[in-house]
Amino acid sequence: MTNQKNNKAINIVLWVAQGLLAVMFIMAGMMKASQPIAALAESLPWVTSTPIGLVRFIGISELFGGIGLLLPSVFRIKPLLTVWAALGLALVMVLAAGFHASRGEYSNIGMNIVLIGVALFIAWGRSKKAIILAKS
Repeated sequence: MTNQKNNKAINIVLWVAQGLLAVMFIMAGMMKASQPIAALAESLPWVTSTPIGLVRFIGISELFGGIGLLLPSVFRIKPLLTVWAALGLALVMVLAAGFHASRGEYSNIGMNIVLIGVALFIAWGRSKKAIILAKS
């Protein structure tokens, strides 16, 4: 019985993590993909010295990654894609940390590390601990 409670608890924690991370990445991705650079620069100063194509690519990657954290699992259609979305977002955050380090923006890296941890937790949980099965 304890193992069943643990699995239910981990499943709930994973759903909360997926939901929060998805909302965060969808919002950040929408901003980077659609806002004018001048408006975006008010909250993200690095965009003024970054090619606009790269800023938009990052936004689209974050947007699709956020969607990928939820939709495959919610609809149980190829739910393994949730694991891949989480791994992809972890990679985006590793690259973001490297980008910020190269610019001397060390204060930004802490959040990247937290997001890497949450994304890897989701990837681990959905591939090993609380697997969501596809509809049959």
